[in-house]
Amino acid sequence: MSNENTMRIGPSRRTLLRQTGCGFGAVALAALCAEDSVLTSPKAPESPMAPKQAHFAPRAKRVIFLFMHGGPSHIDTFDPKPRLDEDHGKPVPFERSLTFNPKNVGNLMKSPFEFRRYGQCGAPVSNLFPQVAEVVDDLCILRSLVGDGVDHGAALLQLHTGSFVFERPSMGSWLLYGLGTENQNLPGFIIIKPGLTHGGGRNWGSSFLPGAYQGTPIGNDKMELSELINEPVEHLRSKRVTSDQQRFEHEMLRKVNRQHAERRSSDPRLEARIQAFELAARMQLEARDAFDISKESEATRKLYGMDDKITEDFGWQCLLARRLVERGTRFVQCFHAPGGLQYLWDQHTELARVHAKNARQVDRPIAGLLKDLKARGLWNDTLVIWGGEFGRTPWAQADGRDHNPYGYTMWMAGGGVKAGMTYGTTDEFGYHAVEDRMHIHDLHATILHLMGLDHEHLTYRYAGRDFRLTDVHGVVAHKIMV
Repeated sequence: MSNENTMRIGPSRRTLLRQTGCGFGAVALAALCAEDSVLTSPKAPESPMAPKQAHFAPRAKRVIFLFMHGGPSHIDTFDPKPRLDEDHGKPVPFERSLTFNPKNVGNLMKSPFEFRRYGQCGAPVSNLFPQVAEVVDDLCILRSLVGDGVDHGAALLQLHTGSFVFERPSMGSWLLYGLGTENQNLPGFIIIKPGLTHGGGRNWGSSFLPGAYQGTPIGNDKMELSELINEPVEHLRSKRVTSDQQRFEHEMLRKVNRQHAERRSSDPRLEARIQAFELAARMQLEARDAFDISKESEATRKLYGMDDKITEDFGWQCLLARRLVERGTRFVQCFHAPGGLQYLWDQHTELARVHAKNARQVDRPIAGLLKDLKARGLWNDTLVIWGGEFGRTPWAQADGRDHNPYGYTMWMAGGGVKAGMTYGTTDEFGYHAVEDRMHIHDLHATILHLMGLDHEHLTYRYAGRDFRLTDVHGVVAHKIMV
């Protein structure tokens, strides 16, 4: 049988290409049209800040972190040690772990402050915090925190990012990455008056996470309240163009930015800048109102201590934190870093005088915040955290104390934690945590769990490895949860 008479099954290759050529063209045309629709559509791609599903039902939806920069003394605030009263002035009777200042180790020093038991729970609180003591039945006091950094820089970075050896995303960034935020017109992670030392921006940075998840600082610890109170919103609206003109400019800029991003899709820094510009444009809708505390009643302002020069600065921070979380901001951190480095909660000397001064600045605002959250129905799903980067030693340095990361106190309130509870203990001198030790990794795992996130599954692939806030560590403290 000749080739001409051979039966063919289906069309030849040449016929197939000839008949389907238009089809390939249609596919290419559809792809181009789709690309063009992305570039010209008035709808931007889904924001990385859009709300996301938690791993399981969360106990809390938002966090307010009241950070006491410098390391308040746990044995002078929430963890009294009668043994120090008995052995005051005696030599240190135990072996010391790595010490920040090993050449300046004095004798044991009792607390210069008086402790009393408060509330139905009977938790002891020193006279540094008389107003917080009145709401002690709302607190879950964690007396067994443990960290690894004996200096401020390392301790701050570990508390905020989980590591002081490598640069890592901050806790707030991980929460935004895992959950997004409930309000696209405000930053989801805000730091109020942060300290610029001891790690600075690394404490609220996003590291290898996309730049959209980094914190947004409001002022810094060097700024006076008088120059800061209007600073967050003074540049939101241009005085040279109308609102309609400004909207038109922003929309045109958005389209140009997106076209640029399409051509440089592998540049995360460009995407971060675009997200920042777009957020700044959206902030015009709500930021001015959110930051305008003049709309609060006189009674509310007084509750936070804004009628007193001593408490008005931190009172403004706490009041602003409440206004932000009730508008959907996921994570707000208030930095108490009074008067520069020499007046932090870092009393190697003059502990009695400066701790008392610092506590007066924050006691009334903190108690006011807790009461206000309850009154506004925000208590059950807002987790409040209080503490510093470490505690202080039971021995003296002149009339102060050295750094102690081996056993110290923080507390939580609201957001799914047991109220009126004391968790963990330190030894009789307050030096080492000895029961229910809560390492910083455990603290992070517990915070994520309260927010509905499994710390072992909240991961991000970078440089060929899956990273997480707790690295390869972390145990959730289920005992403290409702």
